Amino acid sequence: MANEAHLVRSGPVVLLVGTRKGVFILHSDADRRSWSLDGPHFLGHLAYHVVLDPRDGRTLLVASRTGHLGPSLFRSTDLGKTWLEASSPPAFPKAAEGEEGRAVHHTFWLEPGHASERDVWYAGTSPPALFRSHDAGDTWSPVSGFNDHPMWGTWTQEGDDGTPDGSLLHSINVDPRDPRHLYIGLSGGGVFESVDGGADWEPLNKGCEADFNPVPDPEYGHDPHCLRLHPLAPDVLWQQNHCGIYRMERPRGVWDRVGDNMPRAVGDIGFPIELHPRDPDTAWVFPMDGSDVWPRTSPDGRPAVYVTRDAGQSWQRRDEGLPKEKAWLTVLRQAMTVDSCDPVGVYFGTTTGEIWASPDEGGSWTCIARNLPHVFSVEVADLQP
Repeated sequence: MANEAHLVRSGPVVLLVGTRKGVFILHSDADRRSWSLDGPHFLGHLAYHVVLDPRDGRTLLVASRTGHLGPSLFRSTDLGKTWLEASSPPAFPKAAEGEEGRAVHHTFWLEPGHASERDVWYAGTSPPALFRSHDAGDTWSPVSGFNDHPMWGTWTQEGDDGTPDGSLLHSINVDPRDPRHLYIGLSGGGVFESVDGGADWEPLNKGCEADFNPVPDPEYGHDPHCLRLHPLAPDVLWQQNHCGIYRMERPRGVWDRVGDNMPRAVGDIGFPIELHPRDPDTAWVFPMDGSDVWPRTSPDGRPAVYVTRDAGQSWQRRDEGLPKEKAWLTVLRQAMTVDSCDPVGVYFGTTTGEIWASPDEGGSWTCIARNLPHVFSVEVADLQP
C-alpha cells in the first residue's frame, strides 16, 4: 500500500462514519464543498469501525455490536449495497471444561493487511487481543503469539478496565516494506512491536511517559490513544498518548515528546493523530482538556485542530469556521482522518454527532453533517479510479 499512499487523488471523497447507532456514508462533490448523506446502515448497531479495503476499492468491513446479538463483523463486496455477516468473527478459543475462558466484548479496530497479502485483515478487540483473517474478513483466527503470550495478562493489565470503554487493542500498523513487521497499541498497556508476523512481541515505550504509573519510566503499562506509521517513511512513528504527543525515528528507538512544543494553555492531550499522506513531518491533532479529572473536551470550550509541518518542533492553531466558544467537543481516536488530495482534506467527527471537514489542510472548517449519533470513527474510502 506504500505505492498507493503517495498518489495524489482528486475528488469526490467518500467518508465512512461509524456511530453508536449505525453506519453513515458521506459523499462529496469534486471540490469537496458539498456533501450528501447516505444511511443509516445497521441502524441500532454500535458500529465501532468501518473500513474500505484500499487494495480492491470495493470491500467494506464493519465492526459492530448489538445488545442482544453481541459482537460481530459484516462484509460488503459491492461498496455497501449488500452485506453478509462474517461466518466466523473474532473469538477466543473455547475454554476447557471447568476453566474460565476469555470472551470478545467487541471488535474495535480493523486494518487491511500488507499489499502483497490481498485477503489478509487484522482486527483488534476488547479485551485486548489480535486476530487475523486470510479470506477478506469472512473467518478470523487468533494471533496466538500475542493473545497467548506468557506476558499477555501483565501487558494488558488483565482484569483492569480503567479506560472508560474498557481495555482495547487498537492502532494496528503494518510496515509497507515487510508484512511480518507489525506495531500495535494497547489502552492500557503501551506500544508493542513484532518482526516475525506476530509470533513474538516486544514493548516499544522507551521515552514515553506514564505519569499515572508508580514506576518511573516503565517498560510497559502506558496508555497510547492512537499510533500511526507513515506509509512513505515507515521508520517514522507518531502517537497521541494519554501523556502527550510523541514521535519516534525507529532506528533510535526512543519516543520524543514533541507535544511539549504545544501552547501550555492548550496542552498536548487528546485521542486522534493523523499524518499527511506524502509528508512524514506533517501531522494533525485535536487537543482536549487533560486536567486532573480528564474532561476530554475542547479546552475552555474553544475547539481547534493543531498542525505541525516540522516534525513537532512547532504547532499552529487551525480553527477558522469552528465554534469560537461554548463548544465542548470530544473527538475519539478513530474519529479523525485525512484524504490524499492536494491540498489534503482533514475530517473529524464528534460524540455529539457532527462531522467537520476542511478541504485545505485545516485552514478552514465546515460542518458537513449534524445530529448524527455519537461518532466512533471516520475513515476515508479511497475508491479505485
